[in-house]
Amino acid sequence: MAKQFERIEAAHREMMGRQAIFFVGSAAGDSRVNISPRSTNHFHVLGDLTVAYLDLTGSGSETAAHAKAGGRATVMFCTFEGAPQILRLYGRPRIAFRGSSEYQAFLDQHYSAGEPAGARQVVWIDLDLVQTSCGFAVPLFEHIGERPVLDRWAESKGEDGLIAYRREKNMTSIDGLPTGLEED
Repeated sequence: MAKQFERIEAAHREMMGRQAIFFVGSAAGDSRVNISPRSTNHFHVLGDLTVAYLDLTGSGSETAAHAKAGGRATVMFCTFEGAPQILRLYGRPRIAFRGSSEYQAFLDQHYSAGEPAGARQVVWIDLDLVQTSCGFAVPLFEHIGERPVLDRWAESKGEDGLIAYRREKNMTSIDGLPTGLEED
């Protein structure tokens, strides 16, 4: 039932464009495998072999640590409405933190209204494999809407509060791997 592709094709882009959520899994060496859900509001297909997402401040920064350690990442989309399908994008992550020229160029290209509250880094994934599978076991769900909680939390923290939070919570992974964050 699984089918492999050398690159993202038009049907894959269309399927991803209909989803409200994706999942990112990452690991490096003997680290724990981390899997996180993300809203597709900040997901971007940049080419046939490159995707990126603007990563918002959260309780950990595992993907950044795994990228710094030379690890791998998988992005997974699955349909919860309509025809069943799973799409996985396999590759190597790389990070651009706030304040870097790469980060700013990404914002300039994709966020004309300015930096979203709580943004901390861009995660690019350079793909080496695209795979679809049936998704027959994925249950049906109805998307009700986005949760405003993270945006409100980031706005209430303010810039200085977010910097302090990232210093406290985002400098290392749960396994003690450095994330590469060097926020002032």
